[in-house]
Amino acid sequence: MYNYLDFEKPVADLEGQILELKKLADSGEAVDVAEEIARLEKRVADALRDIYRQLTPWQKAQVARHPDRPHCMDYVESLFSDFTPLAGDRSFGDDSAIVGGFARFRGEPVAIIGQEKGSDTKSRLKHNFGMARPEGYRKAVRIMELAERFQIPMITLVDTAGAYPGIGAEERGQAEAIARSTSKSLSMSVPSVSVIIGEGGSGGAIAIATANKVFMLEHSIYSVISPEGAASILWHDSTRARDAATNMRITAQDLLELKVIDDIIGEPIGGAHRAPEKVIADAGDRIAGAFEELAASATDYREHRREKFLAIGRTL
Repeated sequence: MYNYLDFEKPVADLEGQILELKKLADSGEAVDVAEEIARLEKRVADALRDIYRQLTPWQKAQVARHPDRPHCMDYVESLFSDFTPLAGDRSFGDDSAIVGGFARFRGEPVAIIGQEKGSDTKSRLKHNFGMARPEGYRKAVRIMELAERFQIPMITLVDTAGAYPGIGAEERGQAEAIARSTSKSLSMSVPSVSVIIGEGGSGGAIAIATANKVFMLEHSIYSVISPEGAASILWHDSTRARDAATNMRITAQDLLELKVIDDIIGEPIGGAHRAPEKVIADAGDRIAGAFEELAASATDYREHRREKFLAIGRTL
């Protein structure tokens, strides 16, 4: 059984019935339930298709935050080999919200930086729910500098509600660390590809997402602030997050239309958490294709990045 979102109640009811029928079949009672299970499974598929065909921006935000959605380390473990993580910013300490290091991607060396939210209570606390502190962004800069020194392509996996807003983080220079990470992302001489796999929140996301190619999963979100934060500022009422999400244009489809991102990576009906292996494999294919496109263009990667981000908003 899945963790169902509130708008998935019809699916939850149907899949609950399927589970009960399967338990009945496993009990050994002489009851043939195969036909009924098949009928219910078809109804589930139809219901999911109808629901996910017309998701609102707020519902997409809920899907992007789904606790069972594949996280950064799921991608790292599936797509890369010989992963060697690096820790610490050589100034204050390590930040587990940002993971990074070097690995091989389809036989070629790459540098990896990603935000990890964690998958259970213990790991979520360890990774601070993917909200990085200054030392996390300084670690990211350290990895970028090493990648540039050894001319190794960069891959970033974005999944954060935003940088951590705590007092300690502010005292240690959160804004400056984010700015330096963003600047370094833009100025690297090596090709870079970024994928928003869940939430792309504020400067905490853009600090590692300023890449030559930026992709979003179909039901991920990317915005300057969370819907709840925007609602609190605009209407002094965080419960109006649904209204904020609708007006902010935070979905992959909106951002592709606005030319903020380069392409959308499709998700299975029901979201990435229903078929994580396929989503991760598709993301890997798109990353590989992006590097091939960049290599074929024989472009100056720094200049390409500069023109790409300066062009955002010019044709609106």
